[in-house]
Amino acid sequence: MTTASPSLAPTGRSTPLAVTVSSWAVPVMVLGQFAMLAIVPVAIAMVGALRNGRDRAVRWAAALLTISYAVPLVIWLTRPDGAPSLSKDMHPGFVALIVAASAVLIGSILRARRH
Repeated sequence: MTTASPSLAPTGRSTPLAVTVSSWAVPVMVLGQFAMLAIVPVAIAMVGALRNGRDRAVRWAAALLTISYAVPLVIWLTRPDGAPSLSKDMHPGFVALIVAASAVLIGSILRARRH
């Protein structure tokens, strides 16, 4: 009877899986009107890219996503007459910016994986 030992060869993934999944979850959550809950994948993407990401473009793209999400969040928190939820208060331009920043992060992750 033979046993197979797990391969210790690198998988070729320079970016952690959590960052990849989070980068896909952010636009889905923001477009699905769960913008306040999207803070979790935004934080995971940023921390994961800074701690484990070897590619500078992935780190910059994660920072861009974090900033593009933080601006409407801060506006919503500081405005006294804001809507009861972040999704209802967020300008469609910010939604488009967050989705575009997430697309940039996804593209950076895919580019880093190829190289």
